Amino acid sequence: MTRRSFLADFKLAAAGLVLDQGYSMPEIRKSMGVGPAALRRWVEQLRSERCGTIPSRSKAMTPEQKRIQNLEDQVRRLEWEKEVLKNRLPVLSGPLG
Repeated sequence: MTRRSFLADFKLAAAGLVLDQGYSMPEIRKSMGVGPAALRRWVEQLRSERCGTIPSRSKAMTPEQKRIQNLEDQVRRLEWEKEVLKNRLPVLSGPLG
């Protein structure tokens, strides 16, 4: 059985219907064709994101949290590049010839 994949916008819409529009999880699962565990995860994730946190292995759903994840990735990459350059500095600044 292949695992289905959903876009972040779809997840956001489904979770938003539960949290913001008052639909029940069974109604949304049936109308959108998603499993109970997936919808439960999405609702929990949206609640978390609205409080400013993202579960560690999840891709953000809200635009704000997506931006935060992108900025955190950029900071990690820049810190790694800085370490690489710092470790190469003695080699580059050594005596010539």
